[in-house]
Amino acid sequence: MAAREAGGVALGRAADKLFSLSGLFAVYKPKGPTSAGVLNLLKERLLAEAGVQTNGNKRKQVLKIGHGGTLDSAAAGVLVVGIGKGTKMLRTMLAGSKKYTAIGVLGKATDTLDATGKVTEEKPYDQVTKGDLENVLQKFTGDIMQVPPLYSALKKDGERLSTLMKRGEAVEAKPARPVRVYSLSLQHFQPPLFTLDVECGGGFYVRSLVSDIGKELSTCATMQELTRTKQGPFTLEEHALYEDKWTIDEIARSLEHCTSLLPGEPSHKKLKTEHPGETAVGCE
Repeated sequence: MAAREAGGVALGRAADKLFSLSGLFAVYKPKGPTSAGVLNLLKERLLAEAGVQTNGNKRKQVLKIGHGGTLDSAAAGVLVVGIGKGTKMLRTMLAGSKKYTAIGVLGKATDTLDATGKVTEEKPYDQVTKGDLENVLQKFTGDIMQVPPLYSALKKDGERLSTLMKRGEAVEAKPARPVRVYSLSLQHFQPPLFTLDVECGGGFYVRSLVSDIGKELSTCATMQELTRTKQGPFTLEEHALYEDKWTIDEIARSLEHCTSLLPGEPSHKKLKTEHPGETAVGCE
């Protein structure tokens, strides 16, 4: 009886600690699940550890948690998470800069602009040299115009473009829009593969960049792999918690560690995004 009571007290303390957590931290999103799926799993782990009973759909109302910018299911890397009052700070993550490492494949194009799609075109790429590729990258650095991919989380009439495309509905490409590339460099070139490091602002699609580079080189290209290595001040190497550390104590330590990365006082005003009216700003 005493042991049961002690266990109940321990769970009560864990629940109190969980619901007192507030701020921003980062987790590692593996390749495969969606960003929402990762968030749901994290939430389930924390509630289970705290011994909080959930009833079906009420679960989402129990713990206030959200992420600061979708990462495609085919991509891996840093996913910034807000918990408690930290959820109000997530919009700053959408507009902030991000860093990616991307592996592209020359000579092949797909309908999704990445390896998950159907091949729509194949072209020779033997003529492309490392020098050609490095020269082309200069055209995609700075403030540029970019057409977002049709398979994306951007919405039309409340539905994702990717959902409409999968249903076979005709979808018009969104108009080109201004995006910012802070830095872009070639890390490795072994045809047909090339590896890029890119730092960009909100609303940027690395898939579109890889595709546009292929066209600029008079061939085609698609993205094979993508890893987000930094989002705002959060880096994959230093801040991202892997699944084995998704515990209340580890997250509490991470929140404390990450406090120094954030502005002094979070603004509660609604921050403007680079592309008002679109829900998926700064996603890939």
